[in-house]
Amino acid sequence: MTQSKPIYVVDDDAAIRSLLRSYLERNQFAVKTAADGESLLRELKAGAPAALVVLDIMLPGDDGFEICRKLRTFSKVPVIMLTANSDEMDRIVGLEIGADDYLAKPFNPRELLARIKAILRRSDAPAETPQKLSSARYLRFADFELDSATRALCTLSGESLLLSGAEYDLLRLLVDHAGEVLSRDLIAEQTRGRDNLPMDRFIDVQISRLRQRLQDDARSPQLIKTVRGQGYVLAATVAATDESVRQ
Repeated sequence: MTQSKPIYVVDDDAAIRSLLRSYLERNQFAVKTAADGESLLRELKAGAPAALVVLDIMLPGDDGFEICRKLRTFSKVPVIMLTANSDEMDRIVGLEIGADDYLAKPFNPRELLARIKAILRRSDAPAETPQKLSSARYLRFADFELDSATRALCTLSGESLLLSGAEYDLLRLLVDHAGEVLSRDLIAEQTRGRDNLPMDRFIDVQISRLRQRLQDDARSPQLIKTVRGQGYVLAATVAATDESVRQ
């Protein structure tokens, strides 16, 4: 992993900001902190570099949910949300609005570091793909085109659809294995680097969010189908090409 990647820590608790800044800097990250979300948005809109954002939910002014919503209108930077220990709904809402992962307070900084490294590894490393798709830049399926170089998704009419890092990772996995049923455990291992816990709804929430992006009716999905008791499958033929529909 490249050293000195810029990480933002947004939390209104000065002690937590200081603790995480010191710990992450000792682990070769360049850390910036903010006590509120608006400061983060201003800096990122101004072009400040960020490899990842650690974002608390309980913030003065706009809470972490609203900040994440606003962030997703212009940035795909990965977000780890810090949530209340006992409130599962916080985690689900965070995932639905585009967070890449969540961590319940109180937490061990070592676990946060492991989550950060796992997300950055997935962002940095090229995906392992079937040979027939590995050399092509553009992957077309249904009415969509996925650019493997820029990690961008667009419709065949040229409309851009903004994906978060987690959404891209999940879609790429489904596209690379179109027609294959992928279990929740396999999806969790490939996209998150760890097991899918029995009560963990991360994968289901991400599938639901991805269906929304693709305008795939959740009540009767035709593109990303649920195979009861087994997992999910992309029910589409994928074509690999070196030319974009935008050219």
